[in-house]
Amino acid sequence: MTHAPTASTRDRREPGEVFGPSFSLFADVLLVGLLTTGACLPVVTAPAAFAAASAALRQSADHGLPVRAGTYVGHLRAHLTARVLAVGCVPPLLALILLIDAALLRSPLPGAAVVSPVLALLTLGAMVVGLRATALEAPYRLSGREGFLRSVADPRGALLLAGAVLLSAVLAWSIPLLTPLLPGPLAFAATVVELRSPAG
Repeated sequence: MTHAPTASTRDRREPGEVFGPSFSLFADVLLVGLLTTGACLPVVTAPAAFAAASAALRQSADHGLPVRAGTYVGHLRAHLTARVLAVGCVPPLLALILLIDAALLRSPLPGAAVVSPVLALLTLGAMVVGLRATALEAPYRLSGREGFLRSVADPRGALLLAGAVLLSAVLAWSIPLLTPLLPGPLAFAATVVELRSPAG
């Protein structure tokens, strides 16, 4: 008589591996990417959407079970508070800074060559801190201050997240069809950095 596979038999992890088998992980990240993109459409829900993605991936890592849409929606509802929606105004401001930065690159204004890279680096840093903040667990959940402190305390993790953001930007620019899937790898990167951080 054969028994249905349990989480322990399905979850065959290599030493040091945080998540389960690679194909299952690939499917989870794709699903999380699509769900996060849909949840980000109102714009102000973006922080809650990424926090829900990280929470769903963290739960998958803890229990060795695949991510399900219902699980993601449950985490999203838990994160949709007035404070988080207010924080959701930050992504549009970052987009505005990037537009100003792009305009500076094309302008002959004095100092544009210096201001433009500084704005780009500040925006990248803000995105790294924001991703780190969305991957935090309670009681620090979605704390920009704690995200900043952990990014400073873990420069290697911050560099890895910065690389993930830059790679996502390049993929979105070169292959626009991949854009709806990119929040998944970004949330995955933030979750792994947080799980493996010495500050975690």
